[in-house]
Amino acid sequence: MARISPWLVLPVVIFGGLAGLFIAGMARENPDALPLAQQGKTVPGLALDALGTGPLLVDDMLAEGEVKLVNFWASWCAPCRAEHPQIEALSASGIPVHGINYKDDPDNALAFLDELGDPYTSIGADNSGRNALEWGLYGVPETYVVDADGNVTFRFAGPITASIMESTILPEIEKARR
Repeated sequence: MARISPWLVLPVVIFGGLAGLFIAGMARENPDALPLAQQGKTVPGLALDALGTGPLLVDDMLAEGEVKLVNFWASWCAPCRAEHPQIEALSASGIPVHGINYKDDPDNALAFLDELGDPYTSIGADNSGRNALEWGLYGVPETYVVDADGNVTFRFAGPITASIMESTILPEIEKARR
């Protein structure tokens, strides 16, 4: 009886494994959604540096009894500039928006807010990027919905446009209020 070489079988096994992973990935409910490790968990602790003269974002603010947003942003981030009008609109509508400036020069960050407006209820600077790691940040901009108990209920990675605000962010805020 002829013996089959393992080198002939190995490519077939590798191909089968990869095909299985691809099929499983396509079967997900929303293949574009990023996994949220913090979903349903209490917000990670914060250790932020002050930025400007506004109130410094601290842990207790995220556990105060209302739904709020946490927005990671940077002055060097073009999509952050594009989403800024939506962040301002959310803040103007009465939704507290807390800002975390990510790995940015403080003078540039403050100039960004002076130019475009400061929509943040409180703010802090994550100069080291340590807080971003704790939150599971993929990149800026990234916005988290936090419920009244201080639990992360939703994350949106990327710039919030007017259509995304209507179709995604506002419905997620309403869900978090229930």
